[in-house]
This record gives sequence, C-alpha cells and structure tokens, in this order.
Amino acid sequence: MHELSLAQGIIDVIREQAATQSFARVRRVRLQIGALSHVEPESIAFCFDAACRDTVAEGARLEIERPPGQAYCLACAATVTIAARPDPCPRCGGHQLMVVGGDELRVLELEVD
Repeated sequence: MHELSLAQGIIDVIREQAATQSFARVRRVRLQIGALSHVEPESIAFCFDAACRDTVAEGARLEIERPPGQAYCLACAATVTIAARPDPCPRCGGHQLMVVGGDELRVLELEVD
C-alpha cells in the first residue's frame, strides 16, 4: 500500500513546517489529489490517521480536493478533461494525449495553532 508511505511523506512536510514556523498543533490539512494520481482518497485518509499518531497533526481534520485529469490533445490542439490516462480525446477520439493536470498530490493548506 503506497498510500502509507505517501501519508508519512505528508507528515514529514508537516513536521518540517512545524519546525520552521513554530506551531504546536495542526487542526486541518487540505490536500489536492488529482484524479490521475493513482492515489485512493479513502486509503490516504486511513493511512493519514495512522501516520498522525503522536505528531503535531494528531486529530487533524483531513480535507481532500480531487481535481479532474486534464490532457492536451496533439491531434486537435485542445486541452480536455479525461477520467483515466488511456482514455481517448473526448473531442476528436485521438489517443495522442499529454497529461497536463490531475496527477498531483499536494499539501495545499495547513490550519495550525
């Protein structure tokens, strides 16, 4: 389950920020997990709860934004929304797509004390 290592990475980011910005507690963590990222929001939420134990983020509320996949179609020169990487262009049916969004995993915001 790679979500556990990703959750631990998020906790590492939070620890670094806590050391840099001198906060004692995290109340809320807002993540962006793109639809093409191969990360399951439910799994990351479960793993995040486990990884938070005995850290400044213990008990923090996790909010997840799920932006759609975006790709640039070389055939019709348009940016389109796709649900999965192998999907064809919804405009022209072509398969020459270059992913330009929706594959990210980011910590967007921390609400802290």
